[in-house]
Amino acid sequence: MWVYKKNHAGIATASYQDLTSYLDLYINFKLKVAEAKAMNLDADTAYKKEINGYENALKAQKKTSPKNIEYNFIMNEYREGVLMFNVSEKKIWSKIQDSEAAVEEFYNKNVNAYQGKNYDEVRGQVTADYQQSLENEWIKNLRAKYAVKVNEDELKKLAKP
Repeated sequence: MWVYKKNHAGIATASYQDLTSYLDLYINFKLKVAEAKAMNLDADTAYKKEINGYENALKAQKKTSPKNIEYNFIMNEYREGVLMFNVSEKKIWSKIQDSEAAVEEFYNKNVNAYQGKNYDEVRGQVTADYQQSLENEWIKNLRAKYAVKVNEDELKKLAKP
């Protein structure tokens, strides 16, 4: 709920549908973080340096301190956000940048979706669609690899009609 409220301007009331939609996104995020940790991306020197730099900047602002529970939430959110970015770069974005042929192949397999426009006209849309396709497949594999159980009763208690 802390993350939900933070990302929804402090709003504490949400419908069951809003919560389940947000929870689905949050689970995908956490699965990507778990994958990043399984790949030892959290042990990377550049990652550690970035996290330390952020932590030092946060402490220098003196708006929150390590003794404050909010500080722990903020630091965890930042650590996990950087891990999610790093693993997404390795699993999705670099594949697109490194393989124009794969993007063109995706276009050829889905040419009807582009209403007869040639590849050069819709290249940006094809790239976005290919990226989404890679991400959907990755999430499907992550959900098969890592068990996720949602306590529906507790979720319903949080929801506001």
